[in-house]
Amino acid sequence: MKYTTRQQALLLLSDGTIFYGKSIGISGVAFGEVCFNTGMTGYQEIFTDPSYFGQLMVATNAHIGNYGVNDKEVESDTIKISGLICKNFSFNYSRPDAKESLEAYFEQQNLIGISDVDTRALVAYIRENGAMNAVICTDGTPIEELKVALSKVPDMKGLELASQVSTKTTYFYGDENAKYKIAALDLGIKTNILRNLAKRDCYIKVYPYDASYDELASFNPDGFFLSNGPGDPDPLHGAIAVAKQIIEKDKPLFGICLGHQVIALANGISTYKMFNGHRGINHPVTNLISGKGEITSQNHGFAVNKEELEQHPDMEITHLHLNDLTVAGMRMKNKNCFSVQYHPEASPGPHDSSYLFDQFIENIAKAKS
Repeated sequence: MKYTTRQQALLLLSDGTIFYGKSIGISGVAFGEVCFNTGMTGYQEIFTDPSYFGQLMVATNAHIGNYGVNDKEVESDTIKISGLICKNFSFNYSRPDAKESLEAYFEQQNLIGISDVDTRALVAYIRENGAMNAVICTDGTPIEELKVALSKVPDMKGLELASQVSTKTTYFYGDENAKYKIAALDLGIKTNILRNLAKRDCYIKVYPYDASYDELASFNPDGFFLSNGPGDPDPLHGAIAVAKQIIEKDKPLFGICLGHQVIALANGISTYKMFNGHRGINHPVTNLISGKGEITSQNHGFAVNKEELEQHPDMEITHLHLNDLTVAGMRMKNKNCFSVQYHPEASPGPHDSSYLFDQFIENIAKAKS
């Protein structure tokens, strides 16, 4: 009965294209950059990933919500996407250890969503026309009013969003008696990254996005970590300065996703907004050092300039995305620094990329010896 009485809803793209569907979650409007994720599972991890802040997520899997939600499967304390767009939304769930339905989870966190959308047509349209801003409307606001409001939403290029998802105060994660100490700059860090470091005998102190190098160094860490996060890396002048200082002092440094891009910028290598980003859990990557392939989880709309990286005397490309040959990983030739554009903590392979955390620990151990 609930399914048949839901309110009509619509998705309006910035170029005027409209897709219709039905309301899920709460009533209202939600703005953001529309993008799509091709993962067949893991929707709760996607929704709570801080890297998706400011984005309207199109789920390409036909069924969303069918296994409910579980407290153990979150990447942050709240939902971070601006809104959800899907084909079939399951109000009931069948997993025994689920805490509640996805619908209840959305209502608790005031998320706006739209289902019964032709997501195949929508994804094809985005692939053809590129990522763009959009608005989900579930409360009947007139289309002309939506167009005016949408025209005022800033583009993702040039947009600094790390400040809106980063921790406000420092905190610790792991065992304080662990062998290694890590200072992590939180640009939108995922909880599973912290788990992966902690289980490798690391005690992590997590710092706000605008912390200085001196603040991080005061922890006397054995290594430094630059996290993933949302938005354009170019405005993150503070984080770029921190990365430069870590590199100058040749401290062990590892960066993931946005952190990877920050390291590139710290070396004078530019980044650019992609026509369509990489978002999914089946992206093929080749490791140019080992010659092995990896199935990876990816979520980024910006990338490192490959040509500039190839010409940089102190840098080396270590990984390439096999679909479009964009940079998926790099390292410095004469410094203890490396980074990847994808998410080894997600490990959809399932363990194809987990060695990167081990590599970081090995780099720290060598530096300490």
